[in-house]
Amino acid sequence: MTLSACANPLERPPRAERILVIRLGALGDVARTMPAVARLAKIYPRARLTWLVEPAARPLVALGSQVDEVLVFPRDRFVRALRRGHLLRLVSETRQIARTLREGRFDLVVDFHGLFKSGVLSRLTQAPTRVAWAAPTGREGSQWAATHRAKMRPGRWSRHERNAALVSYLGADARDESSPQTAPNSGIRIDLASQAVLRTQFSADGLGVVLHPGSSGGTPYKRWPASHFVSLAQALREASGRPCLITAGPDSAERHIAQRIAQEAGASAEIAPGDGTLAELVALLGQAPLVVAGDSGPLQLAAVLGTPVVQILGPTDPVENAPHPYAPSRVLRVPPPCSPCRSGCSAAPCMRAVDVESVLAAALDLLHGARQNPAAPPVGMSP
Repeated sequence: MTLSACANPLERPPRAERILVIRLGALGDVARTMPAVARLAKIYPRARLTWLVEPAARPLVALGSQVDEVLVFPRDRFVRALRRGHLLRLVSETRQIARTLREGRFDLVVDFHGLFKSGVLSRLTQAPTRVAWAAPTGREGSQWAATHRAKMRPGRWSRHERNAALVSYLGADARDESSPQTAPNSGIRIDLASQAVLRTQFSADGLGVVLHPGSSGGTPYKRWPASHFVSLAQALREASGRPCLITAGPDSAERHIAQRIAQEAGASAEIAPGDGTLAELVALLGQAPLVVAGDSGPLQLAAVLGTPVVQILGPTDPVENAPHPYAPSRVLRVPPPCSPCRSGCSAAPCMRAVDVESVLAAALDLLHGARQNPAAPPVGMSP
């Protein structure tokens, strides 16, 4: 058990019967928030819990075991109206979302997003208690929309630790429940139908290592070279006797990369079964013996589910984006002086610098039951 990263927890949780969680954004960000929301539900076991999210991650939130209602923030419509200068449309969209939020009659809003837009959305609820991070964790003025602000202890913290700290601020146990020795509640339901489909195609120990070579469409610089994945798949097939399963997101470039790897790897790799739904992906990641990927939503999701992961990093901050501490993990990174960075570059030398042999060794360690010492620096990093 470790001390919470929150420096100013309340003495007791504020009373609330209707709670709104705000965590917009991508799959990985939402996945990393779900264990914290599960803890929030334990503090308020009788409260109705609503989650406000953007459309892309809605299917994952819908799998939330403690979530009673999902509200969708229509980000694309706002962006389209803003870019085209349709001010009347923008005002109309704002009024509509404000009306929806007010109709929720929320007693408590917890803003895990921590940016300007989430602060505005929190304020539009008119809820009497609105919790967010204090600066500098809360950015772009989001903290000024809150009635209560959680302060982080000095130091560098992962997003998992930050999310847990926001819940601890509400008066939860000051000790973090999600230690490496204690299995967390992921807050994610496994779809039984999707799980059954997997079981009909694979024996209990017949799943191969899952490789996810993609990243979001705007971050191609986070991708490990496809040729490296081909070599890795061939080596893992030789070591385990089972072909690797390749997953891809909805982005066409990701699907093309996955198809290329499966084709070039021959009998060593195949495209993961199913129709590509998020429920199927959750079922697959939850049962896989190991997941190898870059800084991506599926890797974070797998770690939240407790699946062992090998994370290949280049420009990504290794502390902020660390896998969930409960998941057995290896983090491989050979950073140039310019890393970490948020912009990346087309050459992505920091991703190419991670060699196949290091990834293979980390993967085999995890497949053989070894576990990363949480106190030790990630593989390829200096202490």
